[in-house]
Amino acid sequence: MKDMSVLVVGGGAGLGALIARMAVDAGASAIGIIDIDQAAADRALSPALEAGLPAAAVACDIRTAAAANEAVKTIVARLGRVDTLVNSAAIYPRRPLLEISDHDWDESNAINVKGTYHMMVAAIRHMRIQAVRDDVRGRIVNITSVDAFKAHPQNAHYAATKAAVVSLTRSFAHEVAPLGILVNSVAPAGMATAKARETGFLAELAAASPLGRGGEPREMAEWVLMAGGPKNTYMTGENIIVSGGYIYA
Repeated sequence: MKDMSVLVVGGGAGLGALIARMAVDAGASAIGIIDIDQAAADRALSPALEAGLPAAAVACDIRTAAAANEAVKTIVARLGRVDTLVNSAAIYPRRPLLEISDHDWDESNAINVKGTYHMMVAAIRHMRIQAVRDDVRGRIVNITSVDAFKAHPQNAHYAATKAAVVSLTRSFAHEVAPLGILVNSVAPAGMATAKARETGFLAELAAASPLGRGGEPREMAEWVLMAGGPKNTYMTGENIIVSGGYIYA
């Protein structure tokens, strides 16, 4: 990520915050964070500020186009440009299949799908007029999930939204390629987080994985940085599955 201005949506905590921190370690020149929680976004900027980098955090409800456009406009005004956008914001409300409500569907689609769409559109408005770097004007990486490809109980609405983001990624990649913008996605399997351990899902994943363990968040973030970094000058419209073989087992 050397000399790149990186914007992470949903960067206040979890995988998004880790991606922002690892981007700093990889040589990013500036870090922006958009999150629903301003305090969390401010905390996640600490590594960038400690490194003396330009940094900006904006609270935003990505469910509306107006809010997304204003948030990106603010980030660009403070950082100068956005070379890489990472869409990591999502909700994961597990429900048995017959108990998924209209509210569950509406919220999942509004944040996971429509929110991702709004952020891509807002970023592209700025990327398309930026100077070219490394033969590319901008890179977008969407976080999807192996759930888009492999069914799990109590997960139908979440899985559907992540499958939709895979489709959005391909559509955007095709349409903005002439602008010099690359759009890809990364689909992690379950990660070795405290929540996964508490729910017992991590043990289930480890038992089903050929590698015998769940993935570390760092291992997922590495692929995000690869797809969104300067070494990627040709790959677009791809969904990178990072599952330790779980998706094929």
